[in-house]
Amino acid sequence: MARTRMEDRMEAYVPPASDAASVSQDETAARIRELKASLGSDVLLLAHHYQRDAVVALADVVGDSLRLARAAAEATARHIVFCGVRFMAETADILTDPGQAVYLAEASAGCSMADMASVDALEAAWDELAAAGAGKVLPLAYVNSTAALKAFVGRHGGLTCTSSNAAQALSWLLSQGAKAFFFPDEHLGRVAARELGLPLTETAVWDRGKARGGLDARAMAEARVYLWNGFCVVHQMFEPQDAAAWREKEPGIRVIVHPECRLDVIGEADAYGSTETLSRMVDAAPAGSKWAVGTEINLVARLAERNPDKLVVSLSPCQAICANMYRTRPKSVLRVLEAVAAGTPPPPVRVDPAVAGQARLALERMLACA
Repeated sequence: MARTRMEDRMEAYVPPASDAASVSQDETAARIRELKASLGSDVLLLAHHYQRDAVVALADVVGDSLRLARAAAEATARHIVFCGVRFMAETADILTDPGQAVYLAEASAGCSMADMASVDALEAAWDELAAAGAGKVLPLAYVNSTAALKAFVGRHGGLTCTSSNAAQALSWLLSQGAKAFFFPDEHLGRVAARELGLPLTETAVWDRGKARGGLDARAMAEARVYLWNGFCVVHQMFEPQDAAAWREKEPGIRVIVHPECRLDVIGEADAYGSTETLSRMVDAAPAGSKWAVGTEINLVARLAERNPDKLVVSLSPCQAICANMYRTRPKSVLRVLEAVAAGTPPPPVRVDPAVAGQARLALERMLACA
């Protein structure tokens, strides 16, 4: 995948002289708090639930993609430091004013799912659908996608969604008398369709590596929802047998999972939902309850720590960690804040204005639908 000019700039950027690499974690945290106090309302630190504890402890707002998108849209701070992955920082830049700057705390933090769908590939698929006589189709992009894909969606009258509101967004789109093309996450799209009562026979997986998505004329005609075959590598670590194993080991345990999991895993769960939803379930549960949680390990470990009166475990025996989220450390945040305080901030994440304008349409439709 071709590198962007901004990625080249971020790689080439040399931060101002700092001894951040040599100080301890406690000293780093203390210096970050000092800098935040000094910068005051000029700086806002946003962190996703999947960040490590040491980063979350320093954040002003912690949440899932929907909550962080809203926080960015409502922010008045001139400097927004995003502890997450690149598509999240792009979304924040799109939703903020030109006078605000968004910095990705760790410039190398990307998202493999977002990289599974390029604009060129999507444009080709769109043309193939039209040539095959698929009828009216509207795009629905999971927010875990690039700004360019969000712009495609805005340009074609669709909207974005998060794991919190995927079913709502799909319902709105189908109510327009159209078929839906959901991307890049096949599994979330399938779960949303099932939630609306659509039979699996009315969904069709679009294989991004094959002509016409690998679909024959009948499958293309019968489908109401086309599902781009992307996925989250972390949530594919969970298996149906994991639920059975925990129920045998801990009778009465409740299994809850993220909707990026496969449908056969969700079928074995007691409930599913976004990271915000999963967190609320565990936090609100009575003492003594037991929970096997199917999502990224940093959030699961944090839920266990703040709920010592409950048993909270990862559903998977594997270490289900998001390597890209884990790239961000407190020292990553410190480097950005020191540079901002010194008046020599790193290059912000900037989405081309033409792309941002179209992407904003899709994001605003999502926020209105949520």
